[in-house]
Amino acid sequence: MLHSAVVNLPGEVAGVVSDAEAAIAALNAGARPALQPLARLLLRTEAIASSRVEGMQVDVRSLARAEARHDLGATIGREAAEILANVDAMQLAVEQTSTGDRLDRPHIAAIHAALLAGAPGSAGAGVIREVQNWIGGNDYNPRGADFVPPPPEEVDRLLADLCDFCNADSLPPLVQAAIAHAQFETIHPFADGNGRTGRALVQILLRRRGLAPAYVPPISVVLAADKRGYTRGLERFRAGDLSGWIEQFAVAAARAAQLARRYLADVQAVQERWRKQLRALQPPPRADAAAWLLIDALPAHPIITVPVGVTATGRSKPAVNLGVEQLAAAGVLAPLAQATRNRSWEATGLLELLAELERTH
Repeated sequence: MLHSAVVNLPGEVAGVVSDAEAAIAALNAGARPALQPLARLLLRTEAIASSRVEGMQVDVRSLARAEARHDLGATIGREAAEILANVDAMQLAVEQTSTGDRLDRPHIAAIHAALLAGAPGSAGAGVIREVQNWIGGNDYNPRGADFVPPPPEEVDRLLADLCDFCNADSLPPLVQAAIAHAQFETIHPFADGNGRTGRALVQILLRRRGLAPAYVPPISVVLAADKRGYTRGLERFRAGDLSGWIEQFAVAAARAAQLARRYLADVQAVQERWRKQLRALQPPPRADAAAWLLIDALPAHPIITVPVGVTATGRSKPAVNLGVEQLAAAGVLAPLAQATRNRSWEATGLLELLAELERTH
C-alpha cells in the first residue's frame, strides 16, 4: 500500500529535494496579504501551463482577451474556455481543498468537476471511471497503448490509499507531492482530465504542508517545456525508479521557484513604473483614488474590465471608471476597442512578461 511505503532516498537525491524546498520557501518568504494579486498571477500561470502540457495551445494575449470577454458574458472558443476552467479548478484546489483536516475523494472529484465544467464530455466531470481506459494506442482497445491503468474495480481502493498517503506528514512535502502526483497519474481515475487534476494535487499538498502558503511554484511551466521527459519520468516511477522520479520532480520544482521569484520581481518593477507614470499626471490622482488600487490588482487581471475592477478593488463603478481613465491617460492601460459598452483595457507590458516566463523555462 502506498500510505505505508518506506521511502529511502540516496544522499544526493535528498540534497536535491532539500535545495528545491529551500527555493520554494524563499519564493514565499516575501509574501504578504497586499501581494495577493501576484499570488493569483502565479496560480494562473501554473494552470495555463498545466493545460499546455495536454496540448492546449492558446497564446497569452488571446487567452487574456478571452477571459475578459468571458467576464462580460460573451461566448468564447472551446479551448480557451477549457483553459479558463482549469484556472478556476486550480483556484478551487489551492484555496479550498488545501485547508481542512483531510483530503478525501470528494475533494478530488470537486477539482475534476470544476476542471471539466462546460467542456465536451462534461457529463463525466467529477465521476470516477467505471470502465477501462488507456494512454496512447487507438480509441477502440488498449493494444499498442503506452500505458494501461488499473482496472476500474481497483480504482476506489487505490484512491482511498492515495488519500491516506496525502493526509500523512512523515515525508518531506516535496517528496510527498512527487509521489502523490505520479501515483494519481498511474491510477488515472477519470475518463479525461487526469493530468491537470494530478498537477493541481501537487499544489494542494505544497499548500497543505505549509511549504507554499502563498506563492505556488509554477512547476507545469517547466514540465510543459519537456513533455517527453516528464512522461519518461512517470514511466520510471511505474517501473520502480522512485528516487529518479523524485529527483526529476525536485529539479523541476526548484527551477519553477527560481523562475517565479524573477518573474514576481519583474512584475513589481512594472507596477512601480506604472505608479511613476500615474504620479506624473497633472494633477495626479489623490492618494486614496481607485487608480492606485487598480495598479495593485492588475497582475491578477492583465486585461481588465470595469466590473472586474469593481470586484477587485471594492470601489464603486464611478470611482473605477475614473481610475481606468486616469490609468489610460498615464499610459498604464491601453483600450482594446473603441466601443462605448463592454470595454476592456490591457495592462501595458504585463502580458509580455508572462510570455517571457514561458519562453525562458
